[in-house]
Amino acid sequence: MVTFGIVIARGYGRPVNIYTDLERPPLRAAALRRALVVPGGFWTDLRVVEETGSTNADVAAAARAGAPEGLVIVAERQTAGRGRLGRQWQSPARAGLALSILLRPAVPAARWGWLPLLAGVALAEAVRRVARLDAYLKWPNDLLLQGDRKTAGILAEGVGDGAVVVGIGLNTTLREHELPRPDATSLALAGAASADRDPLLRALLRSFEEVYGRWQAGDDAGVREAYLFHCGTIGRRIRVELPGGSTLTGIATGVDPDGRLQVTDRSGEVHTVAAGDVVHVRPDPAADPAAAPTQETTG
Repeated sequence: MVTFGIVIARGYGRPVNIYTDLERPPLRAAALRRALVVPGGFWTDLRVVEETGSTNADVAAAARAGAPEGLVIVAERQTAGRGRLGRQWQSPARAGLALSILLRPAVPAARWGWLPLLAGVALAEAVRRVARLDAYLKWPNDLLLQGDRKTAGILAEGVGDGAVVVGIGLNTTLREHELPRPDATSLALAGAASADRDPLLRALLRSFEEVYGRWQAGDDAGVREAYLFHCGTIGRRIRVELPGGSTLTGIATGVDPDGRLQVTDRSGEVHTVAAGDVVHVRPDPAADPAAAPTQETTG
């Protein structure tokens, strides 16, 4: 018998799972709940579903129905995942982590721009700890590996009534022919010491609980320091494609107290960016190293 890509055999009077893809075992929901949903802990519920359109949509629906902060929904396969700017995201079953978290921050909404950055810190820490890879962040929502190859994305969405859903998609065992775009990669392709989703998910959620708790408690300096440590955008020459079609080129020099990117242009003026698509611009060896960045506008 075959169901959901798993062969179900009979042995010793009970079903035995023999995975058709040994590199992609299913998550063990009960074990994850025992480890993470504990009395006095932050996580209130953890659900693993075989397939869904969008975990963000599922958590948003739960939020509107009154679910408490700390709900996590993980999908073995997501068929209509969304990134920033409405981009679609999907991958083969069990080839990555696709999850969404329900938050109800007790801080002013003006500071919620930090939420995808906090998730990025937790994700980078988890990948470094479990996969032993030098992962780094691109502001505001991507996790990159060597060569600026994207292995994860983050999407935070307000859903009303003080609730925010943070979605995370991480490529763990995607193979070369399964990659969604030429500049993407997976932990396995990058030579990870481990691409096992179980310890990655545990490490991610524990790291997020810690950094989110610090942010809620007002440890702004510590949280900002953690983000800057993991961020590969700061100090880089970048191009920011802004809402409305304009483009800002300059050096990323920092993030402000609300998590917005600070970009210094050729004239030395500092621009604060709340939203935009960031491109890490590779240096041109033929260019004058002393040349400063410029601001340009597209039609």
